[in-house]
Amino acid sequence: MNKKIILAAGVLTTTLMLSSCGITTNGSSNNTGGNILSEVLGSMGNANTIGNVLNSVLGIDKPSERDLIGTWHYSEPGVAFTSDNTLAKAGGEVAAAQAKTKLTESYKAIGLRRDNTQLTFNSDKTFSGRILGRSINGTWTYDSSNQKIMMKTLFFTLPVYAKRTTKGMSYLMESKKLLTLLQTASVLSGNSTIQTVGELSKNYDGIRMGFEMKR
Repeated sequence: MNKKIILAAGVLTTTLMLSSCGITTNGSSNNTGGNILSEVLGSMGNANTIGNVLNSVLGIDKPSERDLIGTWHYSEPGVAFTSDNTLAKAGGEVAAAQAKTKLTESYKAIGLRRDNTQLTFNSDKTFSGRILGRSINGTWTYDSSNQKIMMKTLFFTLPVYAKRTTKGMSYLMESKKLLTLLQTASVLSGNSTIQTVGELSKNYDGIRMGFEMKR
């Protein structure tokens, strides 16, 4: 059977399931899931959309520990859905693009750039870096089975998920943890304009957000 037909059928099934739960394309701004599904269905004839539908799902093409070692510089916002998230199955590429656009606005507003945000993972399991120019350092461990990096500092432990990209690597976290991290860093930097991140954490449950980075 044609792969395009199979994928379309899968998305249609998911749409019907969501509709039965009260998520439709008609309603208030809380109907993010329905709006995204509508866009996915509308673009089903696009071969690129169909071919890339899984590109924004965490759990595909897992990086090894060796892949992480080195210095990474911020490039652009990173977004991925967990593999069991309904929106990821229905069309993660479209949903992730929407979230990424909104996240770009927030990052620009708080002044996040390549020259002030970077991470270095060393082979001796230490790490160092800067977030909005504020230094962080500590130790790290990596569980390749779930792509989770545990970054331990003197004051906190931060779970970060690594996802290989065509340009480098995405370092992602739960949206609420990213919000907390940016709130802390932006307050220290004298900038607290991060409202969009908070809205994303409400409207896009089940996604990981963070930074796409290049060496």
